[in-house]
Amino acid sequence: MYGDVNVRVEDGNLGRSSQIGTGVHIKIGISNAESTAPILISGTMDVKKIKERLGDTPLADACMDAVEWGASAIYCIPVSAGTAGTVGEIKGEKTGAGSFAVQGSPNNAYDIVVEIVDAGECNEGSYRYSLDGGSTFTEEITIPVTGEAELAMSGLRVKFTDAEDGDSFRAGDRFAFSTTAPAMNNEAVIRAVESLINSPIVFEFVHIVGASSKALWAALCTLAEDFLTKYKRPLYFVCEARGIRGNESLDEYVNAMLEERKGINSMYMQVVCSNSRYQRMDGRVQEINNAGIVTGLYGRAKESQSIGEVRSFPISEAKLRKLLPEGIEDYIETLDAAKFVTIRQYIGKEDFFVTSANMMSPQGSDYAYAEDVRVSNRLVRAVRAEALNELQMEIDPGDIETSIINIQEQLNTPLEDAVRDKIISSGSVTIDTENLNILVDESLDIRIMYVPMGHVREMNLTFAVENPYAS
Repeated sequence: MYGDVNVRVEDGNLGRSSQIGTGVHIKIGISNAESTAPILISGTMDVKKIKERLGDTPLADACMDAVEWGASAIYCIPVSAGTAGTVGEIKGEKTGAGSFAVQGSPNNAYDIVVEIVDAGECNEGSYRYSLDGGSTFTEEITIPVTGEAELAMSGLRVKFTDAEDGDSFRAGDRFAFSTTAPAMNNEAVIRAVESLINSPIVFEFVHIVGASSKALWAALCTLAEDFLTKYKRPLYFVCEARGIRGNESLDEYVNAMLEERKGINSMYMQVVCSNSRYQRMDGRVQEINNAGIVTGLYGRAKESQSIGEVRSFPISEAKLRKLLPEGIEDYIETLDAAKFVTIRQYIGKEDFFVTSANMMSPQGSDYAYAEDVRVSNRLVRAVRAEALNELQMEIDPGDIETSIINIQEQLNTPLEDAVRDKIISSGSVTIDTENLNILVDESLDIRIMYVPMGHVREMNLTFAVENPYAS
């Protein structure tokens, strides 16, 4: 018999109505870095080190966001672009007679401003540039004699061309344009996920960096089940919903997100539908999906703790400048009810907070939130590791009870650890002996039950006036 310790997670027992490093995870995203193995980004790395390893790319940005909010270890799988980034129209505000052009393929989404500081021709004048719409600028740089210059790490080159009659570039001349980030195709994402099947890395979840849609979410839901049942590697996925399009109203955008959500029912899928104008770790102010923040918070939260816990996980308004698109606050309740992860503000609080760490689980699931799934996955990993130690061991048919008790005690150890760590309230291991025929079946049926920690999701306050003189 090709034996193993097999796993099944049973859902629906709560009756809800219609270990290595917490937060260690995988990020899969666009990067021009080349590596045959996942690239480790640690929580102690600064911006320079992260960009040295991953470039100025969407994958690096997501790592910076996660590190800043608590991630201690991220293993990155760089993926080449399936669709190249684009360069938008150049908008010039100038009085000089010189011209300006852009070449290359962008590594990321940028709002680029090139500004002339000192007037002059090529090799005389100087400029500075910003990748975040003018929030931060480089130091002053002399325009090269050839007129060609690279915008560091962006994948782009700019070309200054002198006018025939001189007076080419004047102080204050500005050239602005935007780029879109390159994108992965679904097949590349699936291949990257499948590369983890036999990986020695122990991790909790996989973050797919960049906007994705229902087709990929559905494929990943199936893969999550395979990882649990076939490969004995419980995980969950964090994906990013797209942002609003230029021609969409808020109603149209939210309805489109609700349509995308239909048919996705898995406790192992989480989709962040929350965007903001945010100041990144390197000082750039950009429009981002907030999944990087969410994945960082998991590194600070123990498995049973909600990252929506107001006391513990405020997101500073000094970093998160405002939610996007404008007016999305009126739709957060709708998106939360559809089980997207959103970020909100509470009246009376200046900071921002995760609304709920929703999973796209079926109605009535015991695993409605990431904290439910994280606890379950921890127990699956730990109890299975203990069970493997007991595989192929001898059982004396004449004294089955003694052997069973020994196995039960070993498998109960991870549950005791979880109770001690306040991850669960209590737990038990039960081995079915009534229908046991060990000489024929050579198999044990074992049931692990546990009581999770509770959470306060809502409070109801009642205020009344008391008359101390009333009889």
